[in-house]
Amino acid sequence: MIGCCRATMERLMNLWRGSAETHYRLHVVTGDRRGAGTDANVYVILHDLQGRASQPISLNRVFTNDNERGSTTTMELRAECGIAGPVARVEVWRDNFADLSIIGSALQYIFNRHTKRGSSAWFLDRVEVEEVKVSPGQDDAPVTVHRGKSGGRLWVFPLQRWVAAHKHYTIHLHDCFLPQHDPHPETREEDIRLKRREYSYEQKVEDGPAQIENLPSDEKFSEEYYWTFASEKISLLAKTKLIEWTTTKWSTLESMRSVYKKSLGEPGCIDVWKTDRWFGLQRLQGVNPQVIRLCKAIPENLDVTEETVSGLLEDLTLAEALEKNKIFLCDLEITDNLKCKDDRELCSPLALFYLQKNNELMPVAIQLKQKKGPENPVYTPKDPPNTWLVAKMFYNNAEAQHHQALTHLGYTHLLMEGVVICTHRNLSPSHPLFKLMAPHFLFLLAINTRGLEKLVSLGGWVDTCMTQGVKGIFELMKRGFDRWRFDREGQVEKELEARGVLDPEILPYYPYRDDAIPLYNVIKKYVNKVVRHHYDTPEKLADDWELKWWREELVKARDNNGVGLQNVPGNDKDGFTSVEEVVDVVTAIIATCSLGHAAANFQQYEQYAFVPNYPGILMGRVPTEKKDYTERDIMTLLPDKRMTLDIMVITKLLSSRGTNSLGNFEMQYLYDPVGVEAAEEFRKDLKKLSLDMKKSNIDRQWKFDWLDPDIVPNSISV
Repeated sequence: MIGCCRATMERLMNLWRGSAETHYRLHVVTGDRRGAGTDANVYVILHDLQGRASQPISLNRVFTNDNERGSTTTMELRAECGIAGPVARVEVWRDNFADLSIIGSALQYIFNRHTKRGSSAWFLDRVEVEEVKVSPGQDDAPVTVHRGKSGGRLWVFPLQRWVAAHKHYTIHLHDCFLPQHDPHPETREEDIRLKRREYSYEQKVEDGPAQIENLPSDEKFSEEYYWTFASEKISLLAKTKLIEWTTTKWSTLESMRSVYKKSLGEPGCIDVWKTDRWFGLQRLQGVNPQVIRLCKAIPENLDVTEETVSGLLEDLTLAEALEKNKIFLCDLEITDNLKCKDDRELCSPLALFYLQKNNELMPVAIQLKQKKGPENPVYTPKDPPNTWLVAKMFYNNAEAQHHQALTHLGYTHLLMEGVVICTHRNLSPSHPLFKLMAPHFLFLLAINTRGLEKLVSLGGWVDTCMTQGVKGIFELMKRGFDRWRFDREGQVEKELEARGVLDPEILPYYPYRDDAIPLYNVIKKYVNKVVRHHYDTPEKLADDWELKWWREELVKARDNNGVGLQNVPGNDKDGFTSVEEVVDVVTAIIATCSLGHAAANFQQYEQYAFVPNYPGILMGRVPTEKKDYTERDIMTLLPDKRMTLDIMVITKLLSSRGTNSLGNFEMQYLYDPVGVEAAEEFRKDLKKLSLDMKKSNIDRQWKFDWLDPDIVPNSISV
């Protein structure tokens, strides 16, 4: 208190003490990581604002198993502990001693497992010091916490790191500093050096994404999450096992349909999958709603004329429909000539849609390959019903490859894997941006590692149940990563604008857009408040060397130990040049890990499980003529019973949620007042938005709740 006389200082301190005697309650919270508990002796020293320190406080009580994984050890401190007033910092350390514990009447030696961190590892989440007022003469009575400005305050000191034996850790209040303001820069630099050794990049596929070389133990699934996930898979397999024991091939579409009620439940599309209205809705609210774009002119390689679509555009000619912004296009040229497993054939279709007067989007033409020619006809609703149906199935088969390789796995899981690695390598756990993003990285590296091992590997689910196989999916990723741009695909509104579908006047019914934009903006508001608080002057932004390192590695080429993001704002010399740029980048990252993944992932069972609706694999060649198909012909295109059941089980598993709803963080990182307030506002905004979305769904053509904040998780964990 600058300029404050001694008498005033004493008066203020007396007011703080109040009429009751001040005690402290010390809570030491062990992290919920694998191997996070310790049997070592743990000690804490408290330091107050006046520079006074308590005596070392032992956190090991006799005959008590303290400091176990995910536990809280609490100690009561009397007024004469050596400090008074608010606590400014705490000092923590442990030895490497394994205690003897008495269980019942038997002595048992507890031998600590040896890990790479040494024996008796301990992950300290945080230390909390609680102010407690005790009435005179009641020191031994149960204490009462009075929360308010004059008492009952709580000071939080988050460490959120592994504690090495015999090393003293000093934790300041909230532990939230830009690097240039950190009172312990040496410790901070050492943390980053250690992280860079543990979080190393590897391109496991030539020209592929930046991935983790070896999964750090901190990133592994918690035991609870792992077993929940595993038991769910076992349960789903059991429900489908009896069906597998019957015939190996479906006889009719009705026989295929009959198994869903008996096992995993009927997808909502099962009654409407053949209809053109549903095919149009899939483009607007399916798992891959980011392909459709406004068409201002018919592409030269699409063999569509006025005659082709006559009678399909209500009372308009094709030229008039184009002029009135009534024509939309899905062009999957990125799949052209994709080399798939076992030389399976994949089409690279173009699909044309017309927006009717009732605002329903209807397909009017499909061409299954990119080049015009006599063996590449244009299919329309005027063709025989099954001929048109097969054309739609082959279109969806190609889009399913695009969805899994890019929209889902590539642009969320694997793109964000590089970002997670980069963040650990360059931002200290004390950095406010690390704390802001960390809740959205939970289990991401773990699910990617496990997913690639089990699903995206030779002989795995993608290899057997998708046309492209592993060979094709990684080639498609390479093509997509070369096209991804931060200033387009990275930001919801700009991505929509690039496709010409941002304006509701152009495309009135588009649930993905109408839910993604407000959710993105709520995330941005939250990020903006935190970021602007910490970078409230240009100097703070310019002097943050960790932020410069972070951006530098985000844009560095993937074959040069970088993430390879293109068109990230800022420049190579100065890094980020404005707070707005930082807000945009952090918002895009959090949004991708939450709403981006939710939109692409959680309705997979609804789309893929009934295979004809959105076939990940078709067993025949791409049609080259307008054949009139029978139902038997259609059945020969579909996978056998075993593969269908695999598709059902895996997509059901992938459609399950792994982490809490957005904003309900599994682990709190930000404890400073602004961060806490921003998180509270974030949760309130999300709750209001959730109510708005639920109301919107009442009037929608087809329910779309996949971007409801109640459903969107914090992170990519499944």
